[in-house]
Amino acid sequence: MTSKTLILDCTLRDGGYYNAWDFAPDLVNSYLLAMNAAQVDIVEMGFRFLQNSGFKGPCAYTSDEFLQSLDIPKELTVAVMVNGSDLMTDLGLIPTLEKLFPVPAKDTPVDLVRFACHLREVRSVLPAVTWLTERGYRVGFNLMQIADRSREEVLDLALAACEYPLEVLYFADSMGSMTPDDTTRIIGWLREQWDGPIGIHTHDNMGLALQNTLRAHTEGATWLDATVTGMGRGPGNARTEELVIEAQALRNRPANLVPLMALLRKYFLPMKERYGWGTNPFYFLSGKHGIHPTYIQNMLMDSRYSEEDILAVIEHLRRTGGKSYNDNTLYNARNFYKSTAQGHWSPKNLLAGRDVLILGAGAGVSEHRIALNPIYERVSLL
Repeated sequence: MTSKTLILDCTLRDGGYYNAWDFAPDLVNSYLLAMNAAQVDIVEMGFRFLQNSGFKGPCAYTSDEFLQSLDIPKELTVAVMVNGSDLMTDLGLIPTLEKLFPVPAKDTPVDLVRFACHLREVRSVLPAVTWLTERGYRVGFNLMQIADRSREEVLDLALAACEYPLEVLYFADSMGSMTPDDTTRIIGWLREQWDGPIGIHTHDNMGLALQNTLRAHTEGATWLDATVTGMGRGPGNARTEELVIEAQALRNRPANLVPLMALLRKYFLPMKERYGWGTNPFYFLSGKHGIHPTYIQNMLMDSRYSEEDILAVIEHLRRTGGKSYNDNTLYNARNFYKSTAQGHWSPKNLLAGRDVLILGAGAGVSEHRIALNPIYERVSLL
């Protein structure tokens, strides 16, 4: 690594796909101290979502008020991410940006804004780079799902990026399907048009996230993403604790790993045990076939799916296409009823006109039995 190489940790942003971006304040402050000690350069503290559907924690919105409540070491650069799709509102690009970033950079803890865009969104979102730069923000741009794009498509995007004041152009192995040789190929194509800094964001479906990251650096990428324990959507990402170990020797910048190891023990390893990120054969297959990892993540967290079901869904998506996640696609692929239902019992007539309480088979029934007991006396239980 060269002296210009930067490590960006995006745990609180990418990891939020598992816990709804609801990280406790003591965890966040411990995380910040550990990142600073480990010589991480940039911390991406979360998304800036504009819309709210269902509960999400503070790292989904990463407001200035939230950031100002934290003890952020002055050595760390603070970043947030915005999905390109979130800028496609009825308000229009500039009014949407004004809602997301109401003050200039000098009045906020946020230094860096990264946009994550599918190729179809790139040209519509790029003008946002100029708007933010004029207000003092540093701006990066992430090209998503780039692995199976043609040379002509990649060159066209890189050329478009050259027209804007970007600090760094990233490419993301969104499906976790890239090999180190693929990494070399993509960087070579980008370099035909783009001569600024290149960054890489890897996913670990096939267990190659760290290898791809290090290969990218060998090929000239100087912005390297990682997350603590790899916590991130699907199987997760390159692991920060491994990347900073590599970085110590390769950029001659010693790190204090003790706070990071304590952070793992106290917070992240118990969370990993609970939520179960990390690669496995299902994620490996999704990476091999270019299937969006959220399909696997949601099936693994749903007890209705057996191993046979998951493999059947993967095969179905391999044949029909699964690069974009859609709840309906997953439901249809599951194909719960493979034949016509048999039997004569029907609850419709039995329950007509009656009040019924249906209790699921979970720990909540026991936990709330005191509140439920009076209801037992008033309704029919099945």
